[in-house]
Amino acid sequence: MSATNVSRIAIAAGVAASTVLLLAGPAAAHVSVQPQGEAAKGGYATLNFKVPNERDQASTVKLEVNFPADHPLSSVTPEAVPGWKIAITKGKLDKPLEVHGRKITEAVTKVTWTADGSKIAPGYFQQFPVSVGQLPEDADQLVFKAIQTYDNKEVVRWIEEPKGGEEPDSPAPVLKLTAATEDHHGGAADQAGDDEPKAGHEADDKAASAEGDKKETHAASSSSDTTARTLGIIGILIGAAGVAFGVLAGRRRTA
Repeated sequence: MSATNVSRIAIAAGVAASTVLLLAGPAAAHVSVQPQGEAAKGGYATLNFKVPNERDQASTVKLEVNFPADHPLSSVTPEAVPGWKIAITKGKLDKPLEVHGRKITEAVTKVTWTADGSKIAPGYFQQFPVSVGQLPEDADQLVFKAIQTYDNKEVVRWIEEPKGGEEPDSPAPVLKLTAATEDHHGGAADQAGDDEPKAGHEADDKAASAEGDKKETHAASSSSDTTARTLGIIGILIGAAGVAFGVLAGRRRTA
């Protein structure tokens, strides 16, 4: 293959790759939601609402996330984000929720983040974490309609729900739910609790072993001291006997 053909192929490949990036860029750059770990049915999860800035000459200054009315969540707690004010809107439920033996008559309908000393500048994104629960057991996904506002007063509505497997032009953030676990509150904490007695027994075993080693060392030391004393006494007795024998022998020669 000639150098000219190689060059043409390389240029064509580069153009194709650039086209893919240009086409994929706008489709991927929208407000989305992802759980930290899994979002299991009937459980609790921390969700990250990811907000990219799509404009070259404007910054994002506001985000509104509407929570699904068909599957209201009894607990919604946003995490503080430096440089952003948070407003929580609640509404009365048509049908109260039963959660841990308590009736919940209202739920969060919207959470709004407004820039307060911070913005999402062009070329950057920001994540807004929210702890939620209990997730519904009778749904495979939750749709969170979002509204993004720029400092040039432009408003982008990410509110279109996907239909027929095709992504709309302004898709709403969709949270996919996984299968329910045995313990809706999460197995990590229970596993940690189960490990505590085991860890305690291991600590006790180590302490007992150390104490045993200490006693053995002390016993060995005591035995060594006793042997040394015994040998010392024997040496003294042998020395005294030698002196006495010498004295008697001297007297016999003198006589």
